[in-house]
Amino acid sequence: MKVLIYGINYAPELTGIGKYTAEMAESLATAGHAVRVVCAPPYYPEWRIAADFSGRRYCTEVKDDVRIWRAPVWVPVTPKGLKRLLHLGSFAVSSLPALARHLLWRPDSIICVAPSLLNAPTGWLMARLTGASAWLHIQDYEVDAAFDLGMLKGGRVKRAALAIERLLMRRFDVVSTISGKMCEHAVRKGVDETKVVHFPNWVDTTAIFPLSRLSEYRDKLNISRCATVVLYSGNMGAKQGLEILALAAAELADRKHIVFVFCGDGPSKADLVRRCSGLENCRFIPLQPVERLNELLNLADIHVLPQRSGVADLVMPSKLTGMLASGRAIVAMAHAGTELFKVVSPRGVVVPPEQVQPLATAIVALAADGGERARLGAAAREFAEAQLSRDAVISHFEAKLRSLRARRQNRAMEAQTSSPSERQRDVDSSSPTLGLERREHADLPRPAPGLGITASHTTSPSSPDSRTSSKWP
Repeated sequence: MKVLIYGINYAPELTGIGKYTAEMAESLATAGHAVRVVCAPPYYPEWRIAADFSGRRYCTEVKDDVRIWRAPVWVPVTPKGLKRLLHLGSFAVSSLPALARHLLWRPDSIICVAPSLLNAPTGWLMARLTGASAWLHIQDYEVDAAFDLGMLKGGRVKRAALAIERLLMRRFDVVSTISGKMCEHAVRKGVDETKVVHFPNWVDTTAIFPLSRLSEYRDKLNISRCATVVLYSGNMGAKQGLEILALAAAELADRKHIVFVFCGDGPSKADLVRRCSGLENCRFIPLQPVERLNELLNLADIHVLPQRSGVADLVMPSKLTGMLASGRAIVAMAHAGTELFKVVSPRGVVVPPEQVQPLATAIVALAADGGERARLGAAAREFAEAQLSRDAVISHFEAKLRSLRARRQNRAMEAQTSSPSERQRDVDSSSPTLGLERREHADLPRPAPGLGITASHTTSPSSPDSRTSSKWP
């Protein structure tokens, strides 16, 4: 099967969408499929082009049996409002020639990954020109989030943007997203529920697991073996609302046995560092290599997961899967009834978003109760092993791709063998959804309370990659 994946983020980005898109591509390639990717050079979450890559040139490479075409992209230092739109638009335009190179390859499926929706029209058109199935995979609802967070403003602009988004989403053969609530949101946007697929993120429970010893990072960061470590690791952007963690650190500054560690990068990091300036209970480290991720996550006695209330069901934090697999206690910020609340509350502590006092109180209580931390950590690990399997999620995803191809082939054969009048009748009565079964959510593992996923995955070892720059197209 030939699969073309089209999205701005890809490996070697260590966090977020790029990580999951790369693992999806590598898993399909390992299963024997021909996989190609059109993406940008890595820049996230630092918001600067990674070393050894160029944001001005096209290049190709092969990594883990996946052929990758990278197109130029403009990366702003402060990705806000119009600058963010120009950033996304620069890739949408520059990637057109890279995408067009695959017309004659004629893929069986084209998977557009959002963000960014600006790529989606071209991906959909490419699918129609090649006869491929058009699949839109939504990692977060960027339009809703942009307006809810104040990145974009204006009532008329919002109505127009949402109308275009709805029109575009309805045209795809399949629309998948990563949580049950986000699937419901797709239906509310007008996508036929028979097109909607629950395709959650996953974690490698063989690579992320509880250590039987203290993490080496304690010594590296000069943290006492008796201290309770509160860890935030991941992107530092507007959606996270990290200022609440700075306020909590200030609130608990006199409790010398509680230490906050912030690991990551992003547009909000400078502000977070400024807010924590002078606080002796705070440590900052950059993003760590993927091979050190388990050591890092085991540094935590308590993982903290802040989230602004306005985006609770528009995104599902990808970092949560690693937190659960590490077997440590989690304090998340979410309202009751949200997807994040449903996932964390049976095996962690959930407090209202953007309120410092409940957060500080929860941290103090867990810091004083090692038994409760151990109980919650064990429950989190058990959930990860049972519900967050890369192998299970990807195998169901692969089966769905195969079924789409089979249906398209059957329709083509029927069209060739039927009479002209029968072909016209078939066209008049055919479903725009390619005959997908009712409630397509059932094709992938049913959502367990919250995430709705299944059992454990292994990441294929990295292989040497080859990269060539070129002036094509």
